[in-house]
Amino acid sequence: MTLKCFLLLLLSWVGNLRAQEDKRVVFSLGRFQNVSVPVNVTVQAVVSRIPLDVSFIMLQFHTQHHNVTLSYTQLPGYGSSITSVDAGLLSTLLPAQTSLSWFLNTSDVNNVTGLAVILPYTNTDPVPGACNQEFPLDIDPNIYLQYNLFETTITFAPANIGYARGQSPPACDVDTGSGTRWRLVYEVYQYFLPEESVKATKLMINDIKLLNSMTLKQLSKYLQRQVMTLSSHERTQLSFNSLQGQGVIFSVVVKDPAFNTSAAYVPAHTYACSFNSTLDGCAMLGKVSTKVFFTVMGAAGLFVCFLGHRFFKCELFGMGFGFMAFVFFVLITRWTALEYDLRLALTAMMGVVGGVGLLMSWWRFGSVIACVLVVGLILGFLVSSIVFFTPFGDLSIFHNDVVFWVVFVCIMVIIPPFFIRWPREGNIITCGVVGGYTLVLAVNAYTYTSLSYITLDVLKRFLNHDFSRAFISVPLQDIDFIMITIWVVLGVSGIAMQLYRERSRPFFPPSPYVMWKQERERRKTNVLDPSHHKPSITTRILARVQQLTRRTEPAGESTPLLL
Repeated sequence: MTLKCFLLLLLSWVGNLRAQEDKRVVFSLGRFQNVSVPVNVTVQAVVSRIPLDVSFIMLQFHTQHHNVTLSYTQLPGYGSSITSVDAGLLSTLLPAQTSLSWFLNTSDVNNVTGLAVILPYTNTDPVPGACNQEFPLDIDPNIYLQYNLFETTITFAPANIGYARGQSPPACDVDTGSGTRWRLVYEVYQYFLPEESVKATKLMINDIKLLNSMTLKQLSKYLQRQVMTLSSHERTQLSFNSLQGQGVIFSVVVKDPAFNTSAAYVPAHTYACSFNSTLDGCAMLGKVSTKVFFTVMGAAGLFVCFLGHRFFKCELFGMGFGFMAFVFFVLITRWTALEYDLRLALTAMMGVVGGVGLLMSWWRFGSVIACVLVVGLILGFLVSSIVFFTPFGDLSIFHNDVVFWVVFVCIMVIIPPFFIRWPREGNIITCGVVGGYTLVLAVNAYTYTSLSYITLDVLKRFLNHDFSRAFISVPLQDIDFIMITIWVVLGVSGIAMQLYRERSRPFFPPSPYVMWKQERERRKTNVLDPSHHKPSITTRILARVQQLTRRTEPAGESTPLLL
């Protein structure tokens, strides 16, 4: 019995020892490790054999969408811990210190697995976030990220120049000379993850691993876009276009020109959507109402692309629908707080009113030029949106609303005057270009494509005043090049087909109302026309009513029988 108790105690001690080992993770400098943080368990991250020329060390931990708490102490507290999906802590080292430890835990309901790495820096490297005066940590190397429907904003704390172990950190705001932190320069990078990365944790983790392991020169080549370079006198806050469902990694590198050294802040990533929301989460992108609306628009756009000029009345209705729907959606979104589905339904109703209005204006007045000018404005709007979709739209001068709208309108109104000289050709070109683009919008309702932001960026600028400060460029990936090819093929084939079919036809069909008036005048003046002697429509209707209501007399014998 005593032996059995001893064995149970021994097994329990071994189990506790193994559990303690499971809660302790040993790191090597610069080596990436997959770390699992169990629920309600604190994991200790330990690094040893730190070289004496290393002055400070940074711990990073990245997950796709689960929060993890990193802390200097076993019990997290305000000013000694941070909770995020991209979290980092920076520790300065004492003169003889060769080992260091941090603590990790999670409040999530499930175990969280992420990528962790410990990066060393020397006394000549700048210290990211060492002049922090805004966030809880004394030294905060993190990039704080916030997003809404319109923009994504990143903020980070200023850095300080490096210093050796045991020395006091240089003062941050006492002097602005060349021997202080004011000589530091910040480079902000933006890296776009591959499409559908919102569904794949491994893609995001691998890209963050790659970014962290690169030198500054490699980073500049690999990242798709260096947004800008900031001096220490500029505000460390930037805004970007929110791309729902598109993974984006933001990275900030601080450089010290005096020693030609650099250090990176903790990279932060976002999909501009929530993984926890059951209503508007990342898994719910693309509402049913949006899919129905843009699917119908895509089908109508394909019809207009190839047969719009031939069926001129249908084209006018479609163009009027799009014009009025866009304007009304902007107004109802800016001035009301209605639910999205209700706003979309009202937008569709007003689009129908706009389509009927443009069609009836041509039917009643017969002014083809006036209607074609409206069509030209729609093409001008799309052309101007394409211009600002390019890197041209990211020039700092266009962050001013007045400059942006003046240039945008000037580009837009350049197109309609050409429609006065070549109305048929301009109308057919609009059918091909605009009709093809509606298919792009229809595809975007089912899968992400950056081309939808050609017009969506302008819509955001209408709806949100603060959007003017955002950097708006978006990546072009495989799906985008496919959609560009389809758009070009549809546009060119639609334009060529309509020009060929309409080459021998009248430029535009005549107005039915104008034709009716001309026919009526002709009948009044031409007494030889049999229709001239035809009773008026009122007389004919009354006669028909009397005929239907008059009692029919029985037919009798009217002639004698022949014997």
